[in-house]
Amino acid sequence: MSLQPALYLIPVTLGETEIAQVLPPYNRDVIINIKHFIVENIRSARRFLKKTEKSIDIDTLTFYELNRHTDRKFIGEYLEPLKKGESVGVISEAGCPAIADPGADVVAIAQSKGYKVVPLVGPSSIIMSVMASGFNGQSFAFNGYLPVEVPQRVKALKKLETKVWNDDQTQLFIETPYRNAKMFETIVSNLNPKTKLCVAAGITCPEEFIVTRTVADWKKNPLPDLGKIPAIFVLGK
Repeated sequence: MSLQPALYLIPVTLGETEIAQVLPPYNRDVIINIKHFIVENIRSARRFLKKTEKSIDIDTLTFYELNRHTDRKFIGEYLEPLKKGESVGVISEAGCPAIADPGADVVAIAQSKGYKVVPLVGPSSIIMSVMASGFNGQSFAFNGYLPVEVPQRVKALKKLETKVWNDDQTQLFIETPYRNAKMFETIVSNLNPKTKLCVAAGITCPEEFIVTRTVADWKKNPLPDLGKIPAIFVLGK
């Protein structure tokens, strides 16, 4: 396969899911032709690449780490291989790079410099949760993490709920997995009983749980123990 020099955005599985279940063979064909990778975590990126193709010689690859600890003034240097006509891959910790992910910073630089950017097909928990929620898929917003302090969190939730009812806009947000239960409690204790909540956890994984109910119904059917399973909370009507 002849690979056109570009910045390739390479999705990974959302958990310990079989690669063949969520990623097309074409992604592997791209990966084996790239020698430079911008990654959120080097160790997990190496593990993903080896899982994708066992014959890959990891020691011949170059990795540049991009996460919340990275000094943003150095990110542009990660794209130096593109100047020489060599492709660069971007790999996040889970799902699609640059979606709720620091990879967006390097994509912005690539676009500003006129480099070709190629997004590959793969799972996005954000998109998949909207698909499975039954809520408006024409207009939705991802809000990241809400405030930790309860008063500010309740205020933020009510603001999102207002957008649901006034604008018919589906609202998504996430929480640190060990706080999932607390988030759930705050939602059902403070929002309109008629507002609908979809909890989408462990998407594509064996423990997948995706259920939509009204807040009133959730009070009667408590959330199961999700433990440390990543979840997306979706508000709709």
